[in-house]
Amino acid sequence: MIIAVDFDGTIVENRYPEIGAERPFAIETLKMLIADRHRVVLWTCREGELLDQALEWCRERGVEFYAANRDYPEETTDNNPHFTRKLKADLFIDDRNVGGLPDWGTIYRMVSHGKKWRHLIDEAYSGSKDYGDPSSTHSHRSHHRKSWWPF
Repeated sequence: MIIAVDFDGTIVENRYPEIGAERPFAIETLKMLIADRHRVVLWTCREGELLDQALEWCRERGVEFYAANRDYPEETTDNNPHFTRKLKADLFIDDRNVGGLPDWGTIYRMVSHGKKWRHLIDEAYSGSKDYGDPSSTHSHRSHHRKSWWPF
């Protein structure tokens, strides 16, 4: 899976242009995702020297990204005339997503076990902690579910 990860506010606390303190378990989780053979791409507004600083900060902690602000390491406007910073990723991890940024343990669980927010919400209401098949979280619930939306 290709996973795009933001830096400021996601891996570290948002102190842009400075580098904030690491968010708890961010580095450990990124290392596990890389060890699980995901292609983890740094996807950030940082460019130039600020990007280099972020990459070095991660590298010092043992995180080496597949690419940064591009789909693959060698991608340039010379070899890809359609180059854009809009990545083609399977998953985006960003503090600005709807609902905010879950803790990194939850992020790892969602990625490694194919969980979606819906599964985690079902588990929270049922008291179940199923770490395997996401479809099994529905076995204890009625098949008729209330809509979250009021229309």
